[in-house]
Amino acid sequence: MKRSAPPGSRRPRRPTALAAHGLGARKLRRKEQQRAINTRVLILRAALSEFSQQGFEAASIRNIAERIGVKHPLITYHYKTKDILWRAVAEHVFSEIRNLWDQQASPDSDLPPIERVRAEYRTLLRFTLEYPDFHHFMLRESRPHNPRLAWLVTRHLKPLLKGRLMPQLKAAQRARQLPKADPALIHYMLIGMISVLSSLADEIRLVAGISPHDPRVVDNYWQLIELAVFRAPSFADPN
Repeated sequence: MKRSAPPGSRRPRRPTALAAHGLGARKLRRKEQQRAINTRVLILRAALSEFSQQGFEAASIRNIAERIGVKHPLITYHYKTKDILWRAVAEHVFSEIRNLWDQQASPDSDLPPIERVRAEYRTLLRFTLEYPDFHHFMLRESRPHNPRLAWLVTRHLKPLLKGRLMPQLKAAQRARQLPKADPALIHYMLIGMISVLSSLADEIRLVAGISPHDPRVVDNYWQLIELAVFRAPSFADPN
């Protein structure tokens, strides 16, 4: 005897073949999208190494493909030209820096300026060790009259320095927690100190017998920066 459903109730509907097909298609699309994202990140990191080691002119998309064991048309599928790929590399690394900064010192947090400065430059130190080619990538593009440097300055360097870091450095100076000097010079002094472990990694390893990527070495090096920059006595106004 066939039972009827209680009044006002509905029998649960089984997914139709069409609905199941749609769900499977969406899952497949998500997997394909994630695979494409992973492929692009792999390409960008290999391209960062190629551009930093060979320079833009000598860098080759074929060499980048060989670095990650893929056919070079896969790279040109995602990035049509070497110039587009170079810009994508720059966008990727600076986006990573911003994301890490936001995690450690969100613009909406109530951290004091000196603590924000400390957090962001320490984060940058760790970033340079995770992306050891970044410093050399930037050095190669710092030549005068380089059109790519002009793009980097307009697109990333000025907005980061003047829009984010400079106000924090100035506020820390007003609190007499940083030297009274051009804050841009303080920024580049810190950049120089931070980049040493990545830019001289091989020399440090061969001469001093220590690994710049050893977490204990990184912590000790940051402690030196702390002592030299952040833990000095309050900077009194000489005037």
